[in-house]
Amino acid sequence: MNERPIEKKKIIRTAPEVPPEEPTKEEKELKAIDSLEPDKKLLEIRKMASEIKERYNNDVRQESFNLLLLGESGSGKTILSSTGRLPVHIDSFDDGGTKGLQKEIKENKVIADTQFESDDPFFPTTYLKWKREFDKRVRLGYFNHIGTYVLDSSTMWSAAIMNWILKKAGMAGGVPRFTHDYHPQKVEIVNHIKKCLDLPCDFILTGHLEGKKDDVTGKIQYRFMTTGKAEITIPLAFDEIWVADTKETASGINYKIITGRTGPYLAATRIGRGVFETYEEPNIKALLKKAGRSVQDKPLF
Repeated sequence: MNERPIEKKKIIRTAPEVPPEEPTKEEKELKAIDSLEPDKKLLEIRKMASEIKERYNNDVRQESFNLLLLGESGSGKTILSSTGRLPVHIDSFDDGGTKGLQKEIKENKVIADTQFESDDPFFPTTYLKWKREFDKRVRLGYFNHIGTYVLDSSTMWSAAIMNWILKKAGMAGGVPRFTHDYHPQKVEIVNHIKKCLDLPCDFILTGHLEGKKDDVTGKIQYRFMTTGKAEITIPLAFDEIWVADTKETASGINYKIITGRTGPYLAATRIGRGVFETYEEPNIKALLKKAGRSVQDKPLF
């Protein structure tokens, strides 16, 4: 006689009831706005606009001046940088880049830190040295007493960063690998430019130009020489993008600053909109004054 199989009872488990989440502070505020009468909403709108205007007026960055200054070697970028609000501090990565400023240095108008001008790719120390010095200055409040901070130039500064990255990877003096090395370099560049733009003084980053052929027009355009897509993203962070230009004349070399897009150069200005000519004389204070900005120096050391 066959025994009937014992049927297994199905056990149905129901999920415990989850109590509704408490509305967040932001959700409560939005709900309160929805319940406001039209006249009270208008009062809130006026209050909000007033707070935004006050925040703008108290934002010291709106009165600061930042510049991406591009040009070929010998176009007068470093000399132009020294015409900013005083004192001017230059961290020089270009070998001998501040030799033309000895008069200004002796007059204490320019402080030139040249310890970063040499870096051995097989035993690199320059970038880490600069990074520590920069962080120390920020903590001390050093830049509160500086009129203009200049990083000269991004080309050699970026090379020092790459030397440091290759050393960390155990490849000092070697060839950079595309994804392994260039991406960390770009991140390091962008992060520290952001720090420089937030300083309580004017900031100038000098750089060189790289010619690239436009695929559509076939014409050559000159852009900021840097790593990868940073040639587009870094300039976007700056208010001013000027190009130092030279022309040979019968009386010698004529130095000019290009402040607006012309020919192959992608220059731009915010503070000089409707005020600056495309070609201007190379004097930062004169251009600040022309734009209605303060040219007041800070006390010299």
